[in-house]
Amino acid sequence: MDLATIVGLIASVVIVVLVLIMDGGSPAELFTAPAAILLTLGGSATATIMSSNMETVTQLPKYFQAAFFKKEFKFHEAIETIVKMSDKARREGLLALEEEAKKLEDPFLRKGIQLVVDGTDPAMVRAILETDVHHMEERHHEGIAFFAGAGGFAPTFGIIGTVMGLISVLKELSNPDKLAKSIASAFLATLWGLLSANLIWMPISAKLTANNNAEVAYRRMLVEGVVALQAGENPRLVKEKLNSFLPPKHRMTEEEEKGAAGKKGTAKE
Repeated sequence: MDLATIVGLIASVVIVVLVLIMDGGSPAELFTAPAAILLTLGGSATATIMSSNMETVTQLPKYFQAAFFKKEFKFHEAIETIVKMSDKARREGLLALEEEAKKLEDPFLRKGIQLVVDGTDPAMVRAILETDVHHMEERHHEGIAFFAGAGGFAPTFGIIGTVMGLISVLKELSNPDKLAKSIASAFLATLWGLLSANLIWMPISAKLTANNNAEVAYRRMLVEGVVALQAGENPRLVKEKLNSFLPPKHRMTEEEEKGAAGKKGTAKE
C-alpha cells in the first residue's frame, strides 16, 4: 500500500468532516441530496469517458491500483547488477552475459542485455529501449489525463446541479418552509463537485504523474547502464554514471557499500 495516498485521503476526509461539525453541521448532511451526488459524480464520470476511449476505461482498475499500491524501483540493486555484468563483460566478453540475462527479473533490463548479447548495433539498442520508454509514458499519460479530466468536469457538473437546484428553489418561493432546505440541497451539488475533484480525481492524477516520473527515471537509468556496458566502459565509471540518477542523499559511498556487502555476507552465514 502507498501510505502517502491512504494517509492523505483519510486526513482530507477527516478535516472536511471536522470543519463541517465545527460549523454546526453534520456529516450526514452531505448525503441528503442523492440527486446532486448522482449528477455530480455520474456526470463527471460519463463526460470523462466520452472524452477518452474504452481501452483506457477498461484499464481504470489498474490505474486505481497504481495510485494506492506503490511500485518499488530498486535503483541500488539495478546499479549493482549492471556494474557486475559490466565487469564480467570486460573480462569474458559480452556473450558471457547470456545466461545471466535470462535470470534477470526486470523484463526491460533483460531485454536490453539480450539485445547487447545478440550483437545489436549500439545506436539501435538505445533507440529500441528509448522507444519502449516513450510508449510506456504515453500509456501512463492516458490514465493521468483521464483523472485530470474528471477533476475538471466535476466542479462544472456541481455548478450545473446547483443551477438545476436553484430552478427548483424558485418554484418554492411561495412555500418558505421548503425554501431553506431546497437552497441547501442545491449548493450540495457544488460542494460534491469540489470535494470529488480535490479529494479524489486531481490527487490520483498527480500521484500517477509522480509514479510515472519515477518509473521513467528508473528505466532511463537502465538504458544508460546497458549502453555503457555494451561500450565496455570501466565498471567504476559505469557506477558513477548510474549513481547520478539518484538524489545525493541516496547515493551510497564506498564505505557504505562495503558495510552493506558485509552485512549480506554475515546474514548468509
